Amino acid sequence: MTTAPDLTVPTMAAAAGAPQAAILPRIKLSRRGYAIDHPDRKLGEQLMANALGVADRDAMDGILRQLVRASVSGGRPSEVNLAFMLAMVKSIRPRDSVEAMLVAQMVSVHVMAMRCAQHLAHADDLAQHDSAARALGRLARTFPAQIEALNRYRSHGEPAITVQNVKVEDGGNAIVGNVTQHASVIVADKIPAPAARTPKAAGARRAHDAADAGRDVQA
Repeated sequence: MTTAPDLTVPTMAAAAGAPQAAILPRIKLSRRGYAIDHPDRKLGEQLMANALGVADRDAMDGILRQLVRASVSGGRPSEVNLAFMLAMVKSIRPRDSVEAMLVAQMVSVHVMAMRCAQHLAHADDLAQHDSAARALGRLARTFPAQIEALNRYRSHGEPAITVQNVKVEDGGNAIVGNVTQHASVIVADKIPAPAARTPKAAGARRAHDAADAGRDVQA
């Protein structure tokens, strides 16, 4: 691919109807490397740079070469895999170089996870099965972590808060955020039995009863 001037238009900065709204050009692979398949070379590179979320040709070339290597199937880069990966990158819409690198990793991890799933499905013995299962498990755990990292980066590290169906009556207060409420609970397994009468109390009771009986006799 011949050298082109640096691209200076950011991914999200162009107006409506700009080149990034057009169909993403495909990549043609050869022994010499890759080439962007578009009748207008400069426009093709602009479309690709916008889809990848980068602003210059060197960054675009670097991300593309990494994706080409990650698309390898059967020992050779695959145009089909590469087209899928580029389509996924474009759909996520990376907005700067950090997002471009992270999204490229995300689609690569997904492709490798599916490759491990294929190896797992065709495992011939227990060793192959265990190896593919472990690799698939690690990649499956990595992917949601990458999604979380992208969301944190896009929100500048602030957790997203979703509020639905909030109704506040007159004189009430609304709390927006994560609220944790702890309730104090007292549990009694048995109902306490009445206090037993002490000997002193019992004696006083007998004396009182005897006095009442004496008055009854005198009467």
